[in-house]
Amino acid sequence: MAMLVNGLPAEAVSALDRGLAYGDGVFRTLQLRDGRPRLWRWQYARLADDAARLALPLPDEQLLLDELAALGREHPLAVGKITLTRGVGARGYAMAAAGEPTRIVSAAPWAGYPEEYGERGVSARWCELRLSLQPRLAGVKHLNRLESVLARSEWSDPAIQEGLLLDQDGWLAEGTMSNVYLLRDGVIHTPLLDRCGVNGAVRDWLTENVSSFGLEFTESRLCPADLIDADAVFLSNSLIGLWPVARLGDRAWTPSPLLQTLRQALLQQA
Repeated sequence: MAMLVNGLPAEAVSALDRGLAYGDGVFRTLQLRDGRPRLWRWQYARLADDAARLALPLPDEQLLLDELAALGREHPLAVGKITLTRGVGARGYAMAAAGEPTRIVSAAPWAGYPEEYGERGVSARWCELRLSLQPRLAGVKHLNRLESVLARSEWSDPAIQEGLLLDQDGWLAEGTMSNVYLLRDGVIHTPLLDRCGVNGAVRDWLTENVSSFGLEFTESRLCPADLIDADAVFLSNSLIGLWPVARLGDRAWTPSPLLQTLRQALLQQA
């Protein structure tokens, strides 16, 4: 893995960094092709929104592009990551105690996922962990991802690719690493992210583009029964693209031609 910390080659930050001490920061993971980030317009918009929500300075867009290119251009396919923290600070929670923000940009070569996951679908399970509710942080990809870590530790079966999470009130929220959608009667439904969960760049892309395919897109409260009754269920993030869910417990779905068309359009998006 190649890494830049505030523009300089490094693999470490100060033990006093607030990102380490308090999770006081945000991050975005993205796919690089020959050093060029895919879905950059949506990725940078998400990063900007997340940074603003935490009152973090947003790095210059071209600076980030240059650093990603420098680290990833030697690899046909790589995983890029941008992490922003409030920087080194004195003891205590007060933001005013922080100094200059920390910017970490990294890239690592990546082989991708099996093509069959996107074509035939994946198996998912329900997680026992329930997401806590915090509207102030809803949608933000902040550095406090312990809930996802604990949820992902619930299974080790390699035949299961994702776990689905409910919130404290029993509403569908997301996957451990993905946004979740169901397709029913020409409408794509996805959970509201006003109380918990992470808003992904692919989710924003879908919001803008599904109408071109004769589909509607709506956010609402969804329960497990809504998922089971759906014509199709699928997942998204910036690395997997779109994965159909082929099986969830005893419920199985056959691949949806419409979903495959949507998936191919996303694959062709720069």
